[in-house]
Order: sequence, then C-alpha cells, then structure tokens
Amino acid sequence: MKYALVTGGSRGIGKAISCHLAQQGFYVLINYRSAHEEAQKVKAEIEQEGGQAELLPFDVSDPQKVEEVLGGWMKQNDKYIDVLVNNAGITSDNLMVFMSNEEWNKVISTNQNSFFFVTRQVLEGMIVSKWGRIINLVSLSGQKGHPGQVNYSASKGAVMAATKSLAMEVGKKKVTVNCVAPGFIKTEMTENISEKDWKRHIPLNRFGKAEEVASVVGFLASEGAAYITGETIAVNGGMYS
Repeated sequence: MKYALVTGGSRGIGKAISCHLAQQGFYVLINYRSAHEEAQKVKAEIEQEGGQAELLPFDVSDPQKVEEVLGGWMKQNDKYIDVLVNNAGITSDNLMVFMSNEEWNKVISTNQNSFFFVTRQVLEGMIVSKWGRIINLVSLSGQKGHPGQVNYSASKGAVMAATKSLAMEVGKKKVTVNCVAPGFIKTEMTENISEKDWKRHIPLNRFGKAEEVASVVGFLASEGAAYITGETIAVNGGMYS
C-alpha cells in the first residue's frame, strides 16, 4: 500500500487529484484546513468507488501543526508518505501599489512557506525508503505573471525554483520533484472570471477541467514518470509555454 497526501484536497483541483490517486490504488490522506463537510464528501466519493481515504485536517502554513498532525500520523501509524501533492493555495489579488502587508504575507505563508513545512516533514521517509514523488501545484501566473497577482506570482515562482533545487538534492534516492502549472481551470477560484472573455486568449478555446490537471499529477505519481524530475508541466490549453 502506498500513501498519498494531497494538501487542499477537499475541493476543486485538490478534490480531483484525491479521487484520481485513489483510483490508481493509493491510500489518500485528504488535507484541509476548515472545509470539513466538503472533505467528508470527497472521502465518501472515494470509498464509494472502492478506494481508501482518510481526513487529515491541519493548517499547512503552521509549522507546529504540520509537525503535530502530519508528523504524528506518520509516527502513530509507522508509515511514511510515498506521494506528496502540495496543492493548497490561496489568492489575495491587488495591484502592488495598493497591496497590504497582510495580503502579501498570507499568500506567501500559505502558498510558499507551506511547501517547505510539509515537504520537510515527509522528506526523510522518502529518502530512507529510496522512493518518493513530490508534486507541486504552481500556476500560469508563476510562469508569465499576471497583473494584480504579484504576491501569488511570487509564491508560485519561488516554489518552481525550489523544485529544481530539491530535485537535484534527492534524485539519487529515487525521489522525484516536479511541478504542474494549471492555467484557467474551472474551479471555485475561477468562478468569477469570464470564460467568454478569456477563452480567445487560449488556443484550445476553453477553460480546463480539474480532472485534466489530476491526470497529469497521476502520471507524475506513477512508475512511468520515474525519469522525470525538476520539471514544470503546463496544463493551460496552449496559453503559455
């Protein structure tokens, strides 16, 4: 049995990833901070399809909670995490000239610092077992930038750079580290963005589906992706490459 942790796994892209990994045979740990009802529904959906899942609520931006809850789970169950999907993320958009310290700090804390806190917690187990997959959900905004998202772009761009360095650190232990960079995907985060206005900028002429992102994550988690590391795979309909 291999164990997969999906942060922010209760909705949107995280939900699709949780369900997809369960279909691949992983025991899925669904992380969330406060969306308990949504997380329970994801767990029930996985179990209805014959998969296995467990809820693991904690704030990914709080290093103490990461250690207590995630570290505690691994110690109590004498297990390590085989696949980590760092998906949890938030936006707090504003033009930089008007951006508050709070808007900057909360996005950096949730999107960037959590990558460090959560990945550090699971990394030793992967190194000892000489197998692991770390998959970081970044963004089109981290690749090309977007007005009003200096904080979000900074957080995602930092994780992309860190991915390259970590891949070089752990490659000899058969641990791969990659990014998946979605473009405009139909989720709660894009429900206020007009697909009609934006799809003309997308060669495939539509927004993507969360399941299309999940399928790429599933591939990177598989044995078939064993020779891919340090990469960022764009899922944006050809909008940027």
